[in-house]
Amino acid sequence: MTKEPFNEMRDGGGAVRDLYRGVQDWLDRTPADVMALKREETELLYRKSGITFAVYGEDGGTERIIPFDVIPRLISAREWELISRGLNQRVKALNMFLCDVYGEQRALDEGIIDPSLVLLNDAYEPQMQGLRVPGGVYTHIAGIDLVRVGPDEFYVLEDNVRTPSGVSYMLENREMVMRLFPDLFRSYAVRPVDHYPEELLSTLVSVAPPAAQGDVTTVVLTPGRYNSAYYEHSFLADEMGVDLVEGRDLFVADNIVYMRTTQGPKRIDVIYRRIDDPYIDPLAFNPDSALGVPGIMTAYRAGNIVLANAVGAGIADDKSVYTYVPDLIRFYLSEEPILNNVPTYRCAEPDGLAFTLDNLKDLVVKEVHGSGGYGMLVGPAATKDEVSAYAERLRADPDQFIAQPTLALSTVPTFVESGVAPRHVDLRPFILVGTETKIVPGGLTRVALEEGSLVVNSSQGGGTKDTWVLNE
Repeated sequence: MTKEPFNEMRDGGGAVRDLYRGVQDWLDRTPADVMALKREETELLYRKSGITFAVYGEDGGTERIIPFDVIPRLISAREWELISRGLNQRVKALNMFLCDVYGEQRALDEGIIDPSLVLLNDAYEPQMQGLRVPGGVYTHIAGIDLVRVGPDEFYVLEDNVRTPSGVSYMLENREMVMRLFPDLFRSYAVRPVDHYPEELLSTLVSVAPPAAQGDVTTVVLTPGRYNSAYYEHSFLADEMGVDLVEGRDLFVADNIVYMRTTQGPKRIDVIYRRIDDPYIDPLAFNPDSALGVPGIMTAYRAGNIVLANAVGAGIADDKSVYTYVPDLIRFYLSEEPILNNVPTYRCAEPDGLAFTLDNLKDLVVKEVHGSGGYGMLVGPAATKDEVSAYAERLRADPDQFIAQPTLALSTVPTFVESGVAPRHVDLRPFILVGTETKIVPGGLTRVALEEGSLVVNSSQGGGTKDTWVLNE
């Protein structure tokens, strides 16, 4: 599938596409030193706001400012209509799959997906078996990573349906562009994203348990300030106007979850949790966890609290399960996928492993439970020794890996040290599912800042851009 990257700004002859003519005019009349000054201003503002991300393993500390590129990425109304229809379809099927996994298990019984990939999966939670979640929604907040390789060719790279992050950066990026370049922003009819916190809160309230009394009380549950995404946790709580809590702020009595306040205990109905399953309840999962709330799973099973996203949802963002999602769409919806998967080889299968080992230099290989770009091999960018060492890992435990061809990710104009140059990008739109499904137009565009690099993850040194979905 590797081919010349699709340039979203320029056609094959180098001419600027209609969509980007306003951006090109702006670039032509904006000196490079002004752009550099604006970039420095952005870094200063982000630093003062504490907008950081953890880069594990870096010398000199783990926290750094997320690089922000000042040139926005543009998506037309027609392109967004295709993307949003595909996202809606995919997330609907994933929720139906999760309901089925913890219910009748039709997809397993009928051989649509290998039962061992589900029932022996580390993310499968037997305690959820038979539990009916309100509205049949396991994944209330999803972040689906997309890559583009042609004018109308979008592929799903992976599904994030556990605790997807990055939406705060989408919102901050928009505010930054409007502040730094108001004239450029006004020259386009850009769809807004600033209503996301309002939509998130209304989604959470819509799935409140039947036992909720009066006004629904919602909180954001964080592992604490040492978590890499703590800024986002506090940002979203503040924007929604709800309390940001840690496990020690909550307790369970008579199967009801309460928050400790200066006015006494306050009943909680919905928890937007940013704590992984093993740490949510030391009585049900990891007994050593000091992050969760003892007894919260008992309250959950009693129907007195809603956890968003639901416990056990992580099955659906396992990279082995990802390979079956097109089949799950056909099975549950009787529809063809609107957004296709990247062709993927399952190393757990002998043929897939053999092909991967024979072509490691040309493939991207990922751990099935991995995230953030960690533990990944990008074959074309790897040394001979790195490829050889990764091959040994594959042979030792092939079930833990999948492989994909090296895609020619699309490029967009990016302001780098040498000036304006094309850089590879992906896109993470955010989908909210409650009594209805909502998709805020845009998402988080992640950009590989190094020339030729295909690794866009912020945790691996990538940056972000504002994403403009335009009206007709």
